Amino acid sequence: MTRNGTGDTEALREEIRRTRVELGETMEALAAKADVKKRLKSSADQARERVREQAAMTVARVRAQTGLRQEMGGPAARPGPAPFVALAAGAVVAAVVLAIIAGRRR
Repeated sequence: MTRNGTGDTEALREEIRRTRVELGETMEALAAKADVKKRLKSSADQARERVREQAAMTVARVRAQTGLRQEMGGPAARPGPAPFVALAAGAVVAAVVLAIIAGRRR
């Protein structure tokens, strides 16, 4: 200690400063807990993100299972009507072209 008490004064000022910082942090924490609207929005954002992640995992799982079925020759490997429709359309176009060519030669 010094005779004029500056050591004690400085220590008290430092303690007051630390107390103010702690009090400010406590008030911020309490204000965050009291802000119901912000907490609900945060919860909704977290739930939305979890749903997106689960959806992505489900899509990946379904695609993987579909790929396995195609490799094994399961139901997913059977062609639908689209190839037959394309084949029939090609045959009709070829027949029309041949008819036009044959008509011009007469």
